[in-house]
Amino acid sequence: MTDAQGHTFDWPAAIARNREALLRIVAVLFVYAGLDEGGADAVPRRVGRMILRLLRPAEAAARRLIVIAARGVTVEAPRPRPERAPTAIERLQAAGLLVVREGINLGLACVPQAPAAEPAKSASAIPAFPFTDPPRRFDPRDWHGLRPFPQSGFAPADPDEEVTARHLCRRLIALERALDDIDGQARRLARRKARINLASGSIKRASLRRMVRFGHPPGHRKRPVYAVDDILRECHSLALHARRLDSS
Repeated sequence: MTDAQGHTFDWPAAIARNREALLRIVAVLFVYAGLDEGGADAVPRRVGRMILRLLRPAEAAARRLIVIAARGVTVEAPRPRPERAPTAIERLQAAGLLVVREGINLGLACVPQAPAAEPAKSASAIPAFPFTDPPRRFDPRDWHGLRPFPQSGFAPADPDEEVTARHLCRRLIALERALDDIDGQARRLARRKARINLASGSIKRASLRRMVRFGHPPGHRKRPVYAVDDILRECHSLALHARRLDSS
């Protein structure tokens, strides 16, 4: 796709097509995780693995859809936070008129305070959808044959064993919310880029590289097995091209 073709390419249609396909996959994952009935605290291990096989590429594809939607979106750079004014005690300490000593045992004059009551634990909030691809994991010992796979002394995991599904449910809900608000996520990404542009050169380049990998995206498979594999392949290609157009 050349630059001339990129300017005439129907980006909204590509976003809408892949978004609808991802929403259908998310609906299936909701059934696997029991979210259609309020969510499950635990699922069989084989079900959790199946969810992850589809969730990783779906998250990566949605992340690239947001990058495509953020193409051409400009926002004002955030204003720097004003410095906090020093307190009266801090001003006296800076002038040398007050010395505060901590950690001194006052004996009976030290009245113990009643322990503060612990606040009630509230339900964990759904985290914001991450814009950054998870880092690659390398094991150089494995490359040189220094970490061979054990041949005995271990038992395979039971595929029917119940494992926690709370983190999977949180990721699924965050993914669905991101797909339901692509434009809002694009503006959020534009604000993040504006903050990154205020950083130094090395931090800026590293932060932009972590958003979209130049190599294979998370969840990539050489041979497509599921429908999400083809979606991820297309979204990754379009996101790389959209980023090249933004930088040109």
